Amino acid sequence: MTATQPPSPPQPPQPPYQTSLLTAQHCVGHVHLILGANPLAAARANSSLAAGAKPILIAPPPTTTSSPPSSSAQQDQEQQQQPPPPPPLHYTLTSLIASGALTHLARPFTPADLFTLGRPEVDGVVDAVFESQGRAGLAALAALCRRHRIPLNVVDAPALCSFSLLSVHADGPLQIGVTTNGRGCKLAGRIRREVAAGLPPGLGAAVQRLGEARRRILSADAGGAGEAGDAVADEGVDDSVDQPAGLNRLVREDDAEAARTRRMRWLAQVCEYWPLRRLAAITDEDVEAVLRSYRGGGAGEGESGWKLSQPGGGGGGGQQQQQQRGRVILAGSGPGHPDLLTRATYKAIQTADLVLADKLVPAGVLDLIPRRTPVSIARKFPGNADRAQEELLEQALDGVRAGKTVLRLKQGDPFIYGRGGEEVAFFRQHGLGDRVVVLPGITSSLSAPLFAGIPPTQRDVADQVLVCTGTGKKGRAPQPPEYVGSRTAVFLMGLHRIEGLVAELTAYTEEEKEQQQQQQQEQGRGSELGGSNSVPVPEQQQDGRRRRTLWPLDTPCAVIERASCPDQRVIRTTLRFVAEAIEQEGSRPPGLLVVGHACEALYTPEKGRSWVVEDGFKGLDLDLATGFASAGFGVAGVA
Repeated sequence: MTATQPPSPPQPPQPPYQTSLLTAQHCVGHVHLILGANPLAAARANSSLAAGAKPILIAPPPTTTSSPPSSSAQQDQEQQQQPPPPPPLHYTLTSLIASGALTHLARPFTPADLFTLGRPEVDGVVDAVFESQGRAGLAALAALCRRHRIPLNVVDAPALCSFSLLSVHADGPLQIGVTTNGRGCKLAGRIRREVAAGLPPGLGAAVQRLGEARRRILSADAGGAGEAGDAVADEGVDDSVDQPAGLNRLVREDDAEAARTRRMRWLAQVCEYWPLRRLAAITDEDVEAVLRSYRGGGAGEGESGWKLSQPGGGGGGGQQQQQQRGRVILAGSGPGHPDLLTRATYKAIQTADLVLADKLVPAGVLDLIPRRTPVSIARKFPGNADRAQEELLEQALDGVRAGKTVLRLKQGDPFIYGRGGEEVAFFRQHGLGDRVVVLPGITSSLSAPLFAGIPPTQRDVADQVLVCTGTGKKGRAPQPPEYVGSRTAVFLMGLHRIEGLVAELTAYTEEEKEQQQQQQQEQGRGSELGGSNSVPVPEQQQDGRRRRTLWPLDTPCAVIERASCPDQRVIRTTLRFVAEAIEQEGSRPPGLLVVGHACEALYTPEKGRSWVVEDGFKGLDLDLATGFASAGFGVAGVA
């Protein structure tokens, strides 16, 4: 009789993706090889320098020699046979080379560089290679690096990479990295910004203070042994491990060993239980208090100045809601920051029975909606905007007819390219005109320039402001405005077609060219009939109107994205380079374009740079003692 083997337990299904082992490399003194001359190479160089490494850039100089003239056929044949000329060095790379922070070898890369440019203690082998340009022979380079265990990162070629870089938020010693392992379609940057936006300011400095407290406690509790006593006195410093099980273990008076490390335990309690905002506000005096003494009892006993508050149970009473039912409120949520809501809109958010929000209403505003309130977000995407608008209006009709207070929450101001007027007309057509209330909001067309340090009007610079749409109905191009030297033009909904918008501003449209051609033909016929008395007027159209004055390509402009949000970004450039800047820097909607000399009223462009990127929003600090002084101009977000 043979014994049968018990069936093996079922194996868990394998996920359809491969995760990575995330590590933090200590790169002080390491040699990093950077291949390429583009903005990505510049970003890699900055990251390497920030980690304390020694980057070496290998990029041949751009070709400047000119060949003697030859026939067209010969030129075509030579262009096909010759490789494309190397691109010029990015501005940031040039600056780093000039400062001495970056070593530049102005020649093509050779495989021998992997084994001769590194540190002597590792026999000249480089510590990592970053390929940012894309070149022939990448597979051979990857095989060579793999054979010699040299870490390699290749742009847009995950199969050739032995490691990838994370989307990193850095605040002093605190670093937070996000990766989607190549599957996120640029989602890692968005997630990183959202995570960073949720952190209190000053958390990195708090990490530095608490780390210094830990070092001093270790030194004292180990009897002067310093870091050598970590194994005895510390509760664990590995970032990949959570707090140990003994975190809340009772310390008895007769336990001398536990009593010796009680200050370290108290520090661990502070790190575990204090709210992050309280931790971020920790001062040097707080650290000294921890070092001087330890108060017994539970975590937080004897502490003052902070407490956790539970969220409230909801908004106003039923009687108040009963009085406000059966109407629709069109309200603007402002440019993005919840502190920029009007009090009327905030009250409407708290008391509404149903919230119908546009897609661009920021998360900080949506977070103010009570949990009990149903929320519907517009399903607007290219090609579905009209249908999504109809769905929201139908939901609003049903809600109002059911006796509910329906809040139509919009970004900015409802009547500034928010279709608010169309919605009022819609409800009037359905006999609900007297049940509509419209609440204004701060429009981004005027507040976004403010947060970017751009005064749309300023004496001797700009005396008029024109707010335009960059996209007409059904996606058609709108009539472009003419250039006026003292005008500031703000274009909403235009960044997704920035190339077309710039072309329409700086050159005549096809329709205008046809009108000019017809005018010239009419003038020619008039000249034949009237003889020499008929003189054509090139600047005058046939209907008596002047021809549109075109915008110069060197007109200053600024792209402002996610104004007043934590991940606000400003790109300062000119009409000549704005399309290229957006192409290289990417998109961070919603955004708008400001054009005019007001863009340089409080900003002096740096010579030699095509554009400058300013990332982040300093917040709305209204502390008169510090906020306005740090803001420089008394305007949040301006340095």
